[in-house]
Amino acid sequence: MINYEAKNKTGKDIVKNSFISTLGLMVFGLGVYLTIKANIGVAPWDALNLGLSKSFGILYGTASILVSFTIIAIDLILKEKIGIGTVLDAIVVGKTVDLLNWIDLIPYVNDNVVLSLLIMCVGLFIMGIGQIIYMKAALGCGPRDSLMLGINKRLTKLPVGAVSIIMMVVVLFVGWRLGGPIGLGTLICTIGIGSFMQLAFNIFKFEPKDVVHQSIIESLKVISGK
Repeated sequence: MINYEAKNKTGKDIVKNSFISTLGLMVFGLGVYLTIKANIGVAPWDALNLGLSKSFGILYGTASILVSFTIIAIDLILKEKIGIGTVLDAIVVGKTVDLLNWIDLIPYVNDNVVLSLLIMCVGLFIMGIGQIIYMKAALGCGPRDSLMLGINKRLTKLPVGAVSIIMMVVVLFVGWRLGGPIGLGTLICTIGIGSFMQLAFNIFKFEPKDVVHQSIIESLKVISGK
């Protein structure tokens, strides 16, 4: 087992790995951007963010930040570990999507299902690569993962997979009601994101269970020398 936490034993290590985490989250954001641009429906959380964006006239990234920090607040109530990477996740991914939208990196795909599916799959794989880079920094899980684990610890009779499905259904319903784009891509993202991430993990020989994440309190103690 590789203890990635060993890389965060000094303030310099934490600063370096914060940059690495940010890079990974930007790569992840690129993947999210591609799944949105495929224009055949989006993942449940993106449907929620885009629904909020449409309903309140705000940017996707702003909606994502509001949702993420709401989840972080719930994570804290559930006493889940929050790290520097968790906070970076809440900010960087959504704003990376906003930046790429502003640059207009690629246009929306219209009436070309094959190209849409290709862009969707590439986006999901890139998200897996971003996840590896981000997780190796060992500075905290994403807000949604922490929420899922926090709920699972309290609903002990339900497997973590069932908790994940329930969360996705609730989020998807709210996103749909707010006008988020639902379609074939939603089904592909919901079912395929785990498979594409596992593919990336296998290719790069990464095992997420080997990562021991450092909480933000632990990071601050290291930085302050306590």
